[in-house]
Amino acid sequence: MLYDVRTYTCRPGTMKKHLALYAEHGFATQSRHLGKPLAYLQTDTGNVNSYTHIWVYESAADREAKRQSLQKDPAWAEYLKLSAEAAYIVSQENKLMTPVPFFKP
Repeated sequence: MLYDVRTYTCRPGTMKKHLALYAEHGFATQSRHLGKPLAYLQTDTGNVNSYTHIWVYESAADREAKRQSLQKDPAWAEYLKLSAEAAYIVSQENKLMTPVPFFKP
């Protein structure tokens, strides 16, 4: 298993707007290609302008194939355009992680 842990930070005061934009224009398309995320979490303490989502893949090859498919989808390109125009996101951090031997998801 490969976990793609993605944390995004939004400009202060724009989190609700960004999540609404994603819910309307991005989530269904992304889920259609990548499957449902393991988690989609909003920060409650600490950097309250950030959120994290976690996608699960069988392998790096599985991740690559699914992400290539997503990038070819015109609906995803439209979402990326709308997101860029809104300019709510100020940073992104991605971590590809694997479970430790004693953890069985």
